[in-house]
Amino acid sequence: MALVPYSANFLFFLLVTASFTFTQTLAQQRNPNSLVLGLTHSKGILPIPKASMDSTKRPLETLDTMMEPLREVRDGYLISLNIGTPSQVIQVYMDTGSDLIWVPCGNLSFDCIDCDDYKRNKLMAAFSPSYSSSSVRDSCATSFCLDIHSSDNPFDPCTMAGCSLSALLKTSTCSRPCPSFAYTYGEGRVVSGILTRDTLRVHGGSPSVTREIPRFCFGCVGSTYREPIGIAGFGKGSLSLPSQLGFLQKGFSHCFLAFKYANNPNVSGPLVMGDVTMSSNENRQFTPMLKCSMYPNYYYIGLEAITVGNVNNATEVPLSLRGFDSQGNGGLMIDSGTTYTHLPEPFYSQLLSILQATITYPRATEIETRTGFDLCYNIPCPKNTLANHVDILPSITFHFLNNASLVLPEGNIFYAMSAPSNSTVVKCFLFQSMEDGDYGPAGVFGSFQQQNVEVVYDLRNERIGFQPMDCASAAIAQGLQKS
Repeated sequence: MALVPYSANFLFFLLVTASFTFTQTLAQQRNPNSLVLGLTHSKGILPIPKASMDSTKRPLETLDTMMEPLREVRDGYLISLNIGTPSQVIQVYMDTGSDLIWVPCGNLSFDCIDCDDYKRNKLMAAFSPSYSSSSVRDSCATSFCLDIHSSDNPFDPCTMAGCSLSALLKTSTCSRPCPSFAYTYGEGRVVSGILTRDTLRVHGGSPSVTREIPRFCFGCVGSTYREPIGIAGFGKGSLSLPSQLGFLQKGFSHCFLAFKYANNPNVSGPLVMGDVTMSSNENRQFTPMLKCSMYPNYYYIGLEAITVGNVNNATEVPLSLRGFDSQGNGGLMIDSGTTYTHLPEPFYSQLLSILQATITYPRATEIETRTGFDLCYNIPCPKNTLANHVDILPSITFHFLNNASLVLPEGNIFYAMSAPSNSTVVKCFLFQSMEDGDYGPAGVFGSFQQQNVEVVYDLRNERIGFQPMDCASAAIAQGLQKS
């Protein structure tokens, strides 16, 4: 993933970050009891990873299991964070492609530049630290403060001011607050705020069990550029949610709802963290988790081939999707924060050619031009309804390392662009070409292709498993929603 040029708005944003501060009151610490969290659908960008200073840091008391419903919105999956005393509920995106957890702060003062599309979004609730008796600003002597300022981000306030945070921390007695930070994502997106400590309340192994996590660390963000909703990073860095809750030596799993449930608050899919994630299941297929020297905090697997339809011969992928070069470039990154799967050229164009040779429906070229998707087709729909509609479109199977295969569910490949009309529905192929495929990951396995698939991150055994599943039904079975 490559850095992109920054706009004038972004440069203005950097000026805003220099004066960003919050006042917070000291908190009374509480002993943790038990744990559960909530998730929804996430954004479609690749973040710029940040190196971790301590990826094995665990809380004072680790948790056995945590479970939370995942609900889908139009561009991601949201988790509900219950923060503060009294508790304030803030919904944030789940993102396996970053580490930082941050929430918008200040109902009136939070400012998102170039976010007009979200201004009236009901998910724009912000955290108010002044209303929480347990909220406190993080100190510059903590490992979290060092971690947030330890990247090579040239727009970090410490870097811009010419200060040396690492030199400041040599004595480990710094009593100053942790300086404001700037955290960058792909496509020039950036957030600026301060590290904050407060009580987090989560669910345990069942929705009726709750637990308090004192001094939970997150970014209290007052200004962003094109990031209107908070993010919960699920990477391996010390700032991430699995790391702070003690699950890096265990694992987690998620089951993303089908896209048709977007913005439906009554339907959810399960997010599970802890030992129960690794319970045996003969239907799961596991592939090794690859270790990337360039971006060690994120999740990579190796893709060997792709099969289109029911043919016997699979199409081999380039070597870059199977592993890394000497600099750490390559591999297939699993990222819930990227919506569509991205594949490198010229392999992506080869896949398009195979599909075109297989599909005989007429092309919807006007829709292709309007949406930017590369393959759209006019599909017969005799009853003008998508309910129980079956069309003859080829399946796609991913073949991973260690003989693991995943047949993508039907709705994860082509998607209806609008309601049927005149006994026809237009469906588009929702994969995309990987830009800058020579730097960073060679490809990205996006959240849209993970719908109705249980994805298991077995961190203890360094492997990732897949199993097709009706995620809405799985949530009902685990008591996360009413049937």
